[in-house]
Amino acid sequence: MLEVLSKTKLCQGAKRVLRLMTRRGIIASPEAFSYVMVSYSRAGKLRHAMRVLSLMQRAGIEPNLYICNTAIHVLVMANKLDKALRFLNRMQLIGITPDVITYNCLIKGFCELHRIDDAIDLIDEMSSKRCYPDKVSYYTVMGFLCKEKRIEEVKKLMEKMLKDSNLVPDQVTYNTLIHMLSKYGHGKEALGFLKEAEERGFHVDKVGYSAIVHSFCKEGQLEKAKEIINDMFLKGCVPDVVTYTAVVNGFSRAGKLDQAKKMLQLMYKKGCKPNTVSHTAYLNGLCRIGNSVEARKMMNMSEEEWWTPNAITYSVVMHGLRREGKLVEACDLIKEMVKKGFFPTSVEINLLIQSLCMEGKMEEAKRFMENCLNNGCAVNVVNFTTLIHGFCKRDDLEAALSLLEDMYLSNKHPDAVTYTTLIDSLGRNDRIEEANELTIKMLNRGLDPTPVTYHTIIHRYCQKGRVEDLLKLLDKMRSRQEYKTAYNQVIEKLCSFGNLDEAYKLLGRVLRTASKIDARTCHVLIESYLRKGSPLSSYKVACRMFYRNLIPDLKLCEKVSKKLMMDGKMEEADKLMLKFVERGYLSPQLE
Repeated sequence: MLEVLSKTKLCQGAKRVLRLMTRRGIIASPEAFSYVMVSYSRAGKLRHAMRVLSLMQRAGIEPNLYICNTAIHVLVMANKLDKALRFLNRMQLIGITPDVITYNCLIKGFCELHRIDDAIDLIDEMSSKRCYPDKVSYYTVMGFLCKEKRIEEVKKLMEKMLKDSNLVPDQVTYNTLIHMLSKYGHGKEALGFLKEAEERGFHVDKVGYSAIVHSFCKEGQLEKAKEIINDMFLKGCVPDVVTYTAVVNGFSRAGKLDQAKKMLQLMYKKGCKPNTVSHTAYLNGLCRIGNSVEARKMMNMSEEEWWTPNAITYSVVMHGLRREGKLVEACDLIKEMVKKGFFPTSVEINLLIQSLCMEGKMEEAKRFMENCLNNGCAVNVVNFTTLIHGFCKRDDLEAALSLLEDMYLSNKHPDAVTYTTLIDSLGRNDRIEEANELTIKMLNRGLDPTPVTYHTIIHRYCQKGRVEDLLKLLDKMRSRQEYKTAYNQVIEKLCSFGNLDEAYKLLGRVLRTASKIDARTCHVLIESYLRKGSPLSSYKVACRMFYRNLIPDLKLCEKVSKKLMMDGKMEEADKLMLKFVERGYLSPQLE
């Protein structure tokens, strides 16, 4: 049971099994403890994983090489290589000699951190400690060298493998290199090793060839991929459906649909029947060039051609129809998809709802979502929120609020985004009281307001001049989720709507913290007063900033000073500039 649990994240369950063994007098082996350690590691609980060693000591069980290797593996997988190296030294101090598995774990750790040279040095060190590296040791380093396209170093490592460790590169070595290089998109280099392998008398199978073909297709070198398929026939290695499908996909993605179709026909000619993946690749190509109607026709003919569309096939064509604005056809396809036992993902459902909403087809969008919900599709809160947003944009608030109630009935609990969408729309339509009730309802349901929620509420309340109501609501919101710049935003928003007196009243709340953000808010208020032609009020704001040890912007205050002088307020103008002189920001000018 512990072995099974070690393959999951159910670490607490594994620990309970271990305790149950102890209670029943069953002696747990080090291997049993190692299974618990691995389970903790999978759950991302490294500290708990390493504490298993302490549990083992308290149980009176001596650690062995197996548990030590597990500990090193766990540390390496958590990117704690330095700790793994320290653990290696500690295990040797208590008389446990590392084996090739120990070193292979560390080699992988070095490679993961791009310390390839250290990994090679460790291979050299192994021989001096009479623990000889195996092919896995070399293959691990080769894999990372392949990823970085360091081909010359791979060849040197192959020579080193033969010379230092007497390990002859064999079929497995070449297959490993071919697959690794192909995986990372280095088809040309993989082909070079394939030819070298054949020159040495090794037989590379169709799987190796297919990997290279797929790599060339990903790089867009389709003619080269076709050449390799021709070479396969000459060498008696018959391509399979995977090989052909890679080329079909390559041509389809490149928009060369004629070539892709010819390749499908060639498959039939060579006795290799295209499968669902082959057809789906071609249909994807049709949809990418805006010919989703043709793709839909091909799907309808699938039974005649003896292939069955799968969930990916339906998804590809649905997205094609959606992109072309054929939304009714896309919805019909989803219905057919569900009837065939395939279910669209919540993301696919959302994209279609979004498209219908953008076209103003709100009732169709609602019916589509209800149909998905009734058929057991993965409809989530985002889908409901998208539909609510669509109704809000059309100012159909009754339908939007009705959907909010439907969410609770469907056990799809709305989140802060859902509420924020409705609050914004209610505020826009002068329904502030309802917006206020909905905000309180959101807080009572345990949802924290987001920065967007704050911004939305501040904007709408300031727009309507409901400052007192806004401040009361902000107090409730901030008790639930602190938002440091809430009052800054209120002042700046009031300034944008020209309600400067209300903004000035709130200045005290902002200047409590006297931060750079607060200085910026004060500058906004100063500039707003200047634009309104009230430099004396700007002067008062600047004085309050100085009182809180905040230095206003000098150039802005020079503008204020000039305006004050123009208005005959010479004393205030001089006092403002004198404050900068007193603080060393301006040199005194002698008359």
